[in-house]
Amino acid sequence: MTFWDMQKFVNECQATNAGMLVNGHKTKKLLIGPIIKDLLLPVSVCIMPIVHISTFRLLGMHVSSDLKWSQHIDAISSKAASSLLFLKKMKHSGTGCDDMLYFYVTVIRSVLEFACLVWHSSLNAIQTKAFESLQQPQSDEHHLSK
Repeated sequence: MTFWDMQKFVNECQATNAGMLVNGHKTKKLLIGPIIKDLLLPVSVCIMPIVHISTFRLLGMHVSSDLKWSQHIDAISSKAASSLLFLKKMKHSGTGCDDMLYFYVTVIRSVLEFACLVWHSSLNAIQTKAFESLQQPQSDEHHLSK
């Protein structure tokens, strides 16, 4: 697809017969694969240039132009780590083991496993080790409940 094809598509979307108005403030473009200089020319909507981005969030997943998952892994690891801190506070406040296990399964594990079929196979060794360290408390909490 060339720059002119992209601009033509945007113009067709804006046409009144298409019944669609494109909001220039919310519209972004993400080019997947190697960047071709011709595609870096500014595409515009109503005289407003469409911003080129390298990553975006779609349905809870961070998608990057190089189709690597490092930003997504970092985001869910950070979210899970903050929830693990809350789990530790629950433990120190005397919360029961069943409640802590329920919290872990419903809050932390669901964050860690969301759409894992899509991204898990492309993790490198460092990401796998970091990810597994976040899952380690699962076995600790499991032992507490017995």
